[in-house]
Amino acid sequence: MYIITQVVELDLSTVVPCCSGPKRPQDKVAVSDMRTDFESCLGAKGHHNDKVKFCYNDADYELAHGSVVIAAITSCTNTSNPSVMLGAGLLAKNAVEAGLTVKPYIKTSLSPGSGVVTYYLRDSGVMPYLSQLGFDVVGYGCMTCIGNSGPLPESVVEAITQGDLVAVGVLSGNRNFEGRVHPNTRANYLASPPLVIAYAIAGTIRIDFETEPLGINADGKPVFLRDIWPTRDEIQAVERKYVIPGMFKEVYEKIEKVNESWNNLKAPTDQLYPWDPNSTYIKSPPFFDNLTMELVPSTPITDAYVLLNLGDSVTTDHISPAGNIARNSPAARYLTNKGLTPREFNSYGSRRGNDAVMARGTFANIRLFNKFITKQAPLTIHLPSNETLDIFDAAERYIQAGQNLILLTGKEYGSGSSRDWAAKGPFLLGIKAVLAESYERIHRSNLVGMGIIPLQYLPGENAEALGLSGQELYTILIPEDKDLRPGMNVEIKLNTGKTFEAIMRFDTDVELTYYRNGGILNYMIRKMANSS
Repeated sequence: MYIITQVVELDLSTVVPCCSGPKRPQDKVAVSDMRTDFESCLGAKGHHNDKVKFCYNDADYELAHGSVVIAAITSCTNTSNPSVMLGAGLLAKNAVEAGLTVKPYIKTSLSPGSGVVTYYLRDSGVMPYLSQLGFDVVGYGCMTCIGNSGPLPESVVEAITQGDLVAVGVLSGNRNFEGRVHPNTRANYLASPPLVIAYAIAGTIRIDFETEPLGINADGKPVFLRDIWPTRDEIQAVERKYVIPGMFKEVYEKIEKVNESWNNLKAPTDQLYPWDPNSTYIKSPPFFDNLTMELVPSTPITDAYVLLNLGDSVTTDHISPAGNIARNSPAARYLTNKGLTPREFNSYGSRRGNDAVMARGTFANIRLFNKFITKQAPLTIHLPSNETLDIFDAAERYIQAGQNLILLTGKEYGSGSSRDWAAKGPFLLGIKAVLAESYERIHRSNLVGMGIIPLQYLPGENAEALGLSGQELYTILIPEDKDLRPGMNVEIKLNTGKTFEAIMRFDTDVELTYYRNGGILNYMIRKMANSS
């Protein structure tokens, strides 16, 4: 017998086409509301209707707030769905036949997650139309969604900068956090593959598809989205005919044979990995430096400085960006000193095997807002000297002086992708604890795994309510190991004389075990050593 405890009703008439953005995947926007929602996001920003003229390939164009400069059908999520991919292909076919084009300066791309997608797009005959609109296959796997779109044309970047424009990326991925997709697209919307093509043709997200045409064809006739949108029956008919099991078998049978370069790579046979000291991609990590077999007793964190004073919704993309390495960043200076040129920097994601790069990339997101600084930038105040420094450089000064560090932050700290470097990076910067209003579940666990203490304000309290400026010195009274227990409150004393309590978010006895060991990595090494 089943007992129903809750009934959820959904009125299908209320389901409408949606996108999400402009900077969080959970922020749903109905397609019919895209113009008004974007304009409301511009807020008090003046000159909503400013336009900047520029030249590209000997032709004149203009950009405005809301202009689309990146349109990408990416490998994330829905390129595994033949219906939406074939729908995009049929939409492209109808658009081309209706005389529509995509402006050439818009960076368009198609990066499926599987070779099967290319197979059925080709066999169904829609691939030439996608290519004609600029959606050529550029590769397979994570690309635009994780910041690997490559540079925009210089003239486009100059126009965006000159007009201080909020340019837009539209992509069919599942992440659009600040600074992730591209440094020059301050607004990024997630959309289905067909809608990515529609917005690319329109050239702007400030459009109401119901009342405004996508474009004007060669005969001067307006073409609306409804005129070229394929029907469900058309999509299903093509899918039944061209998406067949044999495709998957043929593509995946070739995996071990198709890439000669990969197959010809020489792999070492040593039991221990032979670290190459000259490699800028893979480096022996320092996580086990000075590791002893004996546990180090827990002690209070005394007179800790605040490295960063952050707000709400700080994502793992703010903490550990995966995209391109900025030329003026600490990571860029490190790579330059290793003899690399800017075109060889690549991305943080590609260099995640090098802790020296990743530590310098921690909190390097250009859209990071630190309350110590009056603008979005990967900078902080080194409090003892009152100097404004890159965050890595400030952390290095604190470490060299033997000074403890903590973070202050708000709600939903660590939301987004559960990226391990978002915990490893702060550990390497010397951060001992994070004091937040709330945490994303997996990131809190990752902090514990690196031996960083996740502290949480008591209900109803936060930095503002407690009058914390972040300029204070913080002493966190960690009990002795025998007195530690999950979810206990600890006292925090400031050098101003103020004291308050916070919840120590070790939620289980296992997490306390990891903390006593200095993190899960140290715990596993000790466990392996004891069992050998």
